[in-house]
Amino acid sequence: MSQIAIEVVGLGKKFQIGSLQKSYYRLTDQMADTVTAPFRRARKLLRGEATGAAELDETIWALKDVSFQIKSGEVVGIIGRNGAGKSTLLKILSGITDPTEGYADIYGRVGSLLEVGTGFHPELTGRENIYLNGAILGMKKAEIEGKLDEIVAFAEIDKFLDTPVKHYSSGMYVRLAFSVAAHLEPEILLVDEVLAVGDLAFQRKCLGKMDDVAQEGRTVLFVSHNMGLLQILCERGILLKQGAVFTDGTITEAVDAYLQTLEQAKSQDLSKRTDRKGQGQVRLVNTAVTNSSDGSSSILKTGHPARFVFCVNASVPGMACNFFIHDTIGQPITSFYSKVRGPGDSFDPKNGLKFVCELDELLLLPGRYRIDVAIVGDNKLQDFIEAAAVFEVADGNVRGRPAQPDGKSSVYMSHRWTLPP
Repeated sequence: MSQIAIEVVGLGKKFQIGSLQKSYYRLTDQMADTVTAPFRRARKLLRGEATGAAELDETIWALKDVSFQIKSGEVVGIIGRNGAGKSTLLKILSGITDPTEGYADIYGRVGSLLEVGTGFHPELTGRENIYLNGAILGMKKAEIEGKLDEIVAFAEIDKFLDTPVKHYSSGMYVRLAFSVAAHLEPEILLVDEVLAVGDLAFQRKCLGKMDDVAQEGRTVLFVSHNMGLLQILCERGILLKQGAVFTDGTITEAVDAYLQTLEQAKSQDLSKRTDRKGQGQVRLVNTAVTNSSDGSSSILKTGHPARFVFCVNASVPGMACNFFIHDTIGQPITSFYSKVRGPGDSFDPKNGLKFVCELDELLLLPGRYRIDVAIVGDNKLQDFIEAAAVFEVADGNVRGRPAQPDGKSSVYMSHRWTLPP
């Protein structure tokens, strides 16, 4: 096999937004579009849906002039904020969609796990889908049979192997999908955020398997927002920014550049940020992190109270707020879910469209932290935005004991010692 596993040259992908995309256009379609386009643009201006020429443009480039080479056996992390083009790149490399311009040459058999159940036929059983995916990869029946028991054991679906996958839970679906992608031995493996799904035990299992795949010398492209995980698995990182390659170097260099972009994002008006995902019926428009209810200071202290406020622009049934705190290298530290009720929770009709989370005792060690926020409602993700806020924690104490950072951990817990005489 060639020393080059993947070669991408001038790759670009353009999407039509606000209208139905067609695989071909008749002459009458083009003439009609020419006549109606000015009226569509005027309507957008009158409705306030656009304020300038850029917003009137009905096309968007998810990728633009992307070029790189990946050698056989490299494990590469693809990094970027929401909307940077990461998933689009992997879909092009896996053959799910075609590029608008440029090309990508793949030298080897490709296995991909881009979304839960991608490539599965819902009417076929788990067993039949394993054979189907193996055949798509170009494997012979005997090769697939040799791996079948291992795939089933890893996915833990032996009792449901001959059940149509449309009856599987989302957890069963993703376990089987990952197991098939990892065990059918593709020479190139494309993985998009697989470890964001499933329970903790499954995630650890997947992490071990991903490490095995990397050690076997196979080429892996791995998309994840977990910077700590990427630094464990990958040697090289490619940072995408607004559809273009911004950094291509060691994984440490790519992660550092990514974290700098998040730092820059915090100064932007949340209501104007486009690097977000969700249904959009509700949007996060403002955040505040203070050390007390009167908002007297934005500097928090270890062991002291903290208050987090998240303002939204609308309300939908079953609306809830989830936020996630990460340290300076992107490692997740802790999470908070408003839907998980506690005895101290309350509803305040005067609160308006605000979620307020209060801590009596902040147990984070001194340092810099970022917050990612998800607004859910109507049983769907409505809005998700990274680095919605960044805050500092200063020196403090926990119940009289000084909390001193050790450079290895981020959390400090209340405790007491019994010492020898």
